[in-house]
Amino acid sequence: MITPRSSGRTGKAFIADRTSFPGTNERGIIKEESYSMKTSIIALLLVVVLAGGLTFGADSLLSYAVRRDAAAAGSGAPPKTSLSREDVLNLSRGWETQSQRSKNWLASSSVEKVQIRSAEGFLLSGEAVITDPASHRWLIAVHGYRGSHSYMAVPASRFGEENYNALLPDLRGCGESEGRYIGMGWPDRKDMLRWIDWILERDSAAQIVLYGISMGGATVMMTAGEELPDQVRAVVEDCGYTSVTDIFTDEMKALFHLPAFPLLNIADFLSPFRAGYSFSDASALKQLAHARVPVLFIHGSADPLVHTEMVYRVYEACTSEKELLIVDGAGHGNSFAHAPELYFDTVFRFLNRYMD
Repeated sequence: MITPRSSGRTGKAFIADRTSFPGTNERGIIKEESYSMKTSIIALLLVVVLAGGLTFGADSLLSYAVRRDAAAAGSGAPPKTSLSREDVLNLSRGWETQSQRSKNWLASSSVEKVQIRSAEGFLLSGEAVITDPASHRWLIAVHGYRGSHSYMAVPASRFGEENYNALLPDLRGCGESEGRYIGMGWPDRKDMLRWIDWILERDSAAQIVLYGISMGGATVMMTAGEELPDQVRAVVEDCGYTSVTDIFTDEMKALFHLPAFPLLNIADFLSPFRAGYSFSDASALKQLAHARVPVLFIHGSADPLVHTEMVYRVYEACTSEKELLIVDGAGHGNSFAHAPELYFDTVFRFLNRYMD
């Protein structure tokens, strides 16, 4: 009898070894590699589509927020306020009174169109209202988001009654000034230095007050952190925001019910290429840490846009002489009409400490 030779391997190992013979499972390996490649391609496409969608969304957000020809961020439903019907009527009467005073002021003053160039070459426009050519008191009154110099004629008229001449500029991207994008106060702080120079070229003995409402308030706070000439005596800011990132975060939540991340982060990355500045750089908090000029902070207790808590943060950040006024019941940008006596008595009592 012939005995078969043993392979010297166990059956299990022998079977495993057989599978390694050429051609036995190449088709399976190819299928696995093909599946893995398809999965990688699909994943890559999903990443590209997601990244493209987020970039498009962020670019749309940036355009909506700061491009000149875009819809205003406040064009949606108006924010809820805590003002009663009586408060609204009182505010309306206060506004009418202030408006009439501004008309009288403009009619009795010399008004001239003025222009300067920004560092980037934008032609910036405004109006100079000369109440008294012999007066060295000057006000630079800065308007709010998507506004123009004409709005500031109303509160500025009260300064005219105190013998201030006034410069009412249109910020870049607003009114009659050039610029495709709104600066939200950050590049505007450098433009403010040029407006200050315009006054000093005209009146080297000028005593200058920087005054702004809303975005104008943020602008003058950001300007306060720059190296200012001694002729700038004080700053009055009304309902300005802490930073561009903070205000856009609040607006995204209020208008679109969206978190800031990741769209605002991507928009911040894009903003230097589109608008010429970074959202994350634009901070009144950081600038006020370098302020040397006295600052009066004003805010309405019922502000639905720039939440009142922001004024406490900028007040704490300010390292110069400072004072805080909270106008009870006032909304956004209307404290001067809501409680005019309290408002302007506080303003001029503060300013008279620093004006000759």
